[in-house]
Amino acid sequence: MSDDSTSDQPSDSESHTTATDQEIDSEQSPERADSESGGKSGRDIVVPMRVYKAVTVFTTLFAVATVVGGFVLLDLATDRAQATVSEIQPLVALLGIGLIVGGAAAYAFSTRFRAEGMGKSKDDTDEGSDNG
Repeated sequence: MSDDSTSDQPSDSESHTTATDQEIDSEQSPERADSESGGKSGRDIVVPMRVYKAVTVFTTLFAVATVVGGFVLLDLATDRAQATVSEIQPLVALLGIGLIVGGAAAYAFSTRFRAEGMGKSKDDTDEGSDNG
């Protein structure tokens, strides 16, 4: 598809072609991931930019709040790590650890989202170089 007439086109049409190619690649990427990873589905979830921003902001806020809350509960349960084993409140400590794990899981899940115009994930090796 590379002939001499395409080099004279303005850069806007080239970016449009690139965006169209990315949309086609994003539609085909689950199939490629299925064939490459032995049947597992693709990791990325392509969403509109507005959804991406909302997911990123609110899951990061939730993750930070739950991780900090988990450490506060763990600190309270162990009396700032000064309590003996018999003085530790195990239910509060387990709740704190659960909040830490839950916040980490929420953040990890939110990193799977990407907007429609974003590039491919770094795990994709079939990506061509556009740097020159």
